Parts: sequence; C-alpha cells; structure tokens
Amino acid sequence: MYRVWNFVAEYSLLLIFGALIALIWANIDAHSYHAFTEFVIWDHAPIGHLHDGHRTLTLHYLVNDILMALFFAIAAKEVWEAVILSNGSLRGKKAATPLFATAGGMFGPIAVYLGLAALMGSDTYDAVANGWAIPTATDIAFSYLIGRIVFGAGHPAVRFLLLLAIADDAAGLIILAVFYPSGDLAPMWLLFSFGAAAMVYLLFNWLPRRLDRGKQDRPNSTRIRASLGGAPYIVAGCACWYGFMRSGLHPALGLLPIVPAIPHADRAFGIFSAAEKYLKDLLNVLEHALKHPVEIVLFLFGLMNAGVEFSSIGDATWLVLAGLIIGKPVGILLFGWVAAKPMGLGIPQGMRIVDLVVIGFVAAIGFTVSLFVASVAFDPGPVQDAAKMGALFSFAAAILSIIAGKVLRVQKQTIQGALET
Repeated sequence: MYRVWNFVAEYSLLLIFGALIALIWANIDAHSYHAFTEFVIWDHAPIGHLHDGHRTLTLHYLVNDILMALFFAIAAKEVWEAVILSNGSLRGKKAATPLFATAGGMFGPIAVYLGLAALMGSDTYDAVANGWAIPTATDIAFSYLIGRIVFGAGHPAVRFLLLLAIADDAAGLIILAVFYPSGDLAPMWLLFSFGAAAMVYLLFNWLPRRLDRGKQDRPNSTRIRASLGGAPYIVAGCACWYGFMRSGLHPALGLLPIVPAIPHADRAFGIFSAAEKYLKDLLNVLEHALKHPVEIVLFLFGLMNAGVEFSSIGDATWLVLAGLIIGKPVGILLFGWVAAKPMGLGIPQGMRIVDLVVIGFVAAIGFTVSLFVASVAFDPGPVQDAAKMGALFSFAAAILSIIAGKVLRVQKQTIQGALET
C-alpha cells in the first residue's frame, strides 16, 4: 500500500494543492487569477502560432501545451510497455475482458452525457456537445489507490482496474489527437514529427544493436549510451513536439512519437512496482529523471486550470458528473458482463460480476485527464468553467466507490491472502 500512496503523493497531491489554490484564488479575486494565468512570457515568439492564432507565449500555454507533454510522455511509456512487451499487461487473453470493459467505460459516459444533453434541449446540446470526451477519462493514480482501499491490495479486481485504467489512458490519448486538434491539420509537419522519431531510432537504437549482433559486450550500443546518453532522444523529442504543434494536433501530445524510439527493457514490473527503479534501460532512466519535474508540472497544471468560480456551476457540470458516476459503472458492467459471459472470455478467478459495478465507480474518478480535456474541448468561458467543475467534483466517485463496496459486500483481500488461496 505504501508504494501506491507514495506514487499518489508524489504525482498527485501537488496537483490537488495547485487545484485548491486556484479554486480559492479564483473565488476571491477572479481578475487577478486570470491575469496571472494569461501572463505573457514572450510576445511575437518566432516559433509558429502559439496562442489564439498569434505568436504569444503565455504562462497557461507554457504549462498546458508544452510542459504537460512530459506528463503525457510518461503515460505513453506505460501504455507502450503494456502493449509491446511480451509480458505486457494489455497482451493476450488476460486483457480481453478489461479491454471490453474499458470500451464500456467510454461509450457509457458518452451516451449518458450526450443523451441527457439532448433531453435538455437543442441549445444546451449545441453548447456542450463538444465535451463528450470529458467523462470518458480515468485518473489512473487515484482510481488505483481507491481500488486498493475498497478491494484490498490482493484482490483480482485491483489488477483488473489497473488494466482498465491503462487502456483508458491509451484511448484517451487517441481521442485527444483525433478529435481535439489545436488547428487545421498539416500532414507534412506530422510527417516531420514522426520522421524525427524514426531517424533517431534508426541511427541511435536500431543500427548500434544491428552492429552488436553476436557480441555479448555490445560495444556499439554501450559506447553510444556512455557518450551521448539521452541527448539524441531529447533533441528529437523537441523536434517531435514542434512538428505536432505545427501539424495542428494538440502540442501536449508532441512527445508521443519519441517514446517507442527510446531503448527499453524487455520487461516491465508496472507503474506502481518498487522494482521499476532498478531498471536501467534508457526509457526508464529518462522517466525517473522526469519524476520530480512532472510533480511540479502537475502542480502548475492544477494552478492554471482549476480556477473556476462556484457561480459557474451549470449544465456541463452535471452532465460531466452524470457521465462519470452513471455512465462509467453502467458501461463497465454491461460490456464486462458481455465479454465474460456471452462471449466466454471470463473474469479473473476470485472476482464476481457484481464487482464490475464497484470498479465502474472507482474508474469514475476523472480529475486530471478530465480537467485537461475540458480545457481543450471548450473555449475559455462559462461552459468550459462548468465542465471543469464537473471534473473537479468527480472526486465524489471515491466516496460512492466505498459505499458501493459496502453495499455489494466486497470481501477485501490482502496480498498474503491472495497467495494463500
């Protein structure tokens, strides 16, 4: 449990602290808060269109579009390892039911969000429709922590939840890239971004390993690692980000192409495992180097985005909340049941179908990614503020998860108990 808490404390408590400061500040002096977030760092910056079609680098843009790329790179690293490695958690039959449940955990919230919006009338629907992806998100760190509190560290539902959350992150990255571009798509710049990643992979990863075939001491790979370290990938990562920014896709996803290009271990222990710190491949070394900077980035992200006045609570607030706390549990239960029973894919031994309801409530904690999607789905204004408030209120799902666990008589299971059974 302490490893999970340490992860949450390191990566998320600063985020909450920043969000609380923003919430208090905006409700005391909204004018000074917004003047702070839109502080101009560099006017007429010679690096393309940055802010509202102009070359203006603001503090808000620096955090949301540049620094948050580090956070999404870490998320992409976990997804990449789960998919590509032979022991990856999203490979094989063991991942089939969680993947189906993930689909339900996305379609369910979308259906509830858009369905209720349609019932509210065409004006409301038109105003909020673009925020359909906000309630699809799952905050992996907090949901995993609450899952262990509700089920116990050794319960198979916790592993199921983690697989679902990782798959949800992967789908969320795709949604952001496809449905929320920052401008008109420029394919040539996108090719430039992926080309930079491909070039650094070929020259500094594939070629040295090719030359080292049959040589146990791997002289070429070792020499490049010792002399250059991560420098080629950092340079290529900057090029990838610039290409994404100019391509029209959201710049915060700009480091995604470089992640698969970096040398990685042949196995992963998982994001919450203490053994991860002993992996010395370059991908893990770079992730560990980003650990403390990303903590600060998340604090700044909360500070830049959670400054919402309570008077802004509106239709979008309740739609986001309904999508999360109704759509998530219903979608995960329905799709999970279909996969486990009619399709015959089954669920982990020791887990009940009804546990999917509790997992659904746990997965309804959207927070970080929901807050980010709200900031890109709507232009600054009342609808965006209302949607952000819904993302902040999603912490209520943690309480609902604990209540659902009690009502449905979840039997907590420790790791020692799991080993004995």
